Amino acid sequence: MPPPQEAQSFAVKRAQVEFHNFASFGEPERALRVYGEENKRRGGLIAKHRDFIGPMTPFLEVGANAGHTSYLLANEYGADGFALDISADSLRHGIALQHAWGYAKAPIRVAGDALNLPFGDNSLRFVMTHQTLSQFLDIEKVFVEVKRVLAPGGVFFFSEEPLLRKLSLRLYRCPYHDTMKPWERKLYDWGLLGYLVKDVIGAHQEESFGIRQNHTMALPDWDALVRKHFAEHRYEMFVPRRGWGEVAAYKLAKRLDRHGSDWVPARLLGGTLAAFCRKEGSAATNFDLGHFESVLQCPDCHGALTRDRNDTLRCACGYEAPDEGGVYNLIRADERRELYPGDRDDLIDYSIPGHETKLGSGWHPVEGIHGNKYRWMGARATAVLKPVRSGTQAIRVRGFAQPEWFTQAQPPAVTVRVNGQKVIEQTLERNGLVVLEAPVPAASEYKVEIAASPVWHAPGDSRDLTLNISLIRLIDG
Repeated sequence: MPPPQEAQSFAVKRAQVEFHNFASFGEPERALRVYGEENKRRGGLIAKHRDFIGPMTPFLEVGANAGHTSYLLANEYGADGFALDISADSLRHGIALQHAWGYAKAPIRVAGDALNLPFGDNSLRFVMTHQTLSQFLDIEKVFVEVKRVLAPGGVFFFSEEPLLRKLSLRLYRCPYHDTMKPWERKLYDWGLLGYLVKDVIGAHQEESFGIRQNHTMALPDWDALVRKHFAEHRYEMFVPRRGWGEVAAYKLAKRLDRHGSDWVPARLLGGTLAAFCRKEGSAATNFDLGHFESVLQCPDCHGALTRDRNDTLRCACGYEAPDEGGVYNLIRADERRELYPGDRDDLIDYSIPGHETKLGSGWHPVEGIHGNKYRWMGARATAVLKPVRSGTQAIRVRGFAQPEWFTQAQPPAVTVRVNGQKVIEQTLERNGLVVLEAPVPAASEYKVEIAASPVWHAPGDSRDLTLNISLIRLIDG
C-alpha cells in the first residue's frame, strides 16, 4: 500500500513564497487591473449570496495573495478580519492597493499556512479562499482546518476552483494565453483548445516553478467533500463558453440536464466552482479589533498569543512574531527559518540588499520594483554560493525570457556550470518564466556560471542582453 500523500510539501511552500514575492505586485498597473477584476467577480458572488453568509466579522481570507479581496470586505462591507498568505512579501506589497483604491481600512495581515491556521477553534465567522484549494494534493485537510476555526453556523466561501473536464483528449499541457503559439491561440478563440489539453491552461507553467496542482476533482468529488463537512451549501458553476466549439457543446449539455441546470455542462466541459458552505450549529462571535490577538494561536504549540507594547505577538513556549512592515509572520518556526532566510550565503535574491557581494562578472544593474527585482545578464555571468546546510544540494535559478529573445535567428539556450561542471543545458521554447534546477556535487563553495545565447538588444539600449535573473539559490537536493 503506498504511503499517504503529503497535502503540500515544504518544497511547494517554498515555491509559493518565491512565486508570490515577485508575481503578486511586480507589475503594479497590471496587478491593479487583475485584482480589480477579481474583486468585481468575487464581490458579485458575495452580494448575491449575502443572505446565506450572514455576519462576516471576524473574517479570514486564506491564500489572500496581496489581500485585495480582504480589502474589499473591510471597506465595502465594513467587516473586520484577517488576510492570510504563506507569502509575507505579497501581503506587505499589497498595502499599495489601499493607497491606489483610496480605502480607509486594511485587514490584519498574517503570513500563515492553510494546513496550520494560527487561529483558535470556533473563532471565525466567515472564511474565504480563491484559486487556492487546488494547490493542495489533499484538499480535505484544508477543509478540516477551515471547519476547525469556523464558529458554529459560520460560512466557508471558496471560488475559482477547477472542475475536471470529461470532454478532452488530454494530449498535452498548454501555457497561459500570452505565451501560446499562434495556432494554440486560434484554437482557444474558437473554443476547441479545451478538447485537447490535459488540465487547466497554464498549470504547466506554475508546476515548472515548483507549485504542484491538483486538478483531479470533478464536480461530484467537490460535492461529496462539501456534503461530508458542512450542513448546508450553495453552488455557482462557471462553464467555459469560448467560441463556437464550446457554445454548441454547452447548449447540448444543458438540454441533457434533467433540471436544465449547469450540472451536466460542468461535468462535460469543466470550468470553475464557487461554493458557500455553512458549518452545523449556531453561535454568536464577539470580536474586538483592538485585541485581535484573542482569536490567534501559536503555530508551534497552539497555545494562546499575547501582544506586547512593541506590537510583537508572543507565546509562553517562546514563539515570537513582531510586526514586520504591517505583517505578522505566524508560520511554524522551523519552516519560517527556511522560507524567510534573509541574506544568506546559499541564496542570491535580488530583492535583498547585500546580494551583490555574491555576484561576479556579467551582471547589469538591478531593475524592477517590490519583490520583482532582477538583473539582466549578457552572454555570461558568474556568482558564488556557499552551503549553509548539510546533505545533498541542488541549484535553482529563476529568470524571465522576454518575447524579443525569441525573434532572433537561433532559439534561446541557457547553460549552467557549477565549479566547472555542466549541470544544466536547455533550449527554451516559449517566453515567460524560466526555472532551472539540477543537483550539484557536494562542495564547500559553488562557483556558478550562467551562459545564454544569442545576445539581443532592446530598442534604444546598447547593452548585450539575454535573460534576466531574479534568484539563484541552493536547495535540498
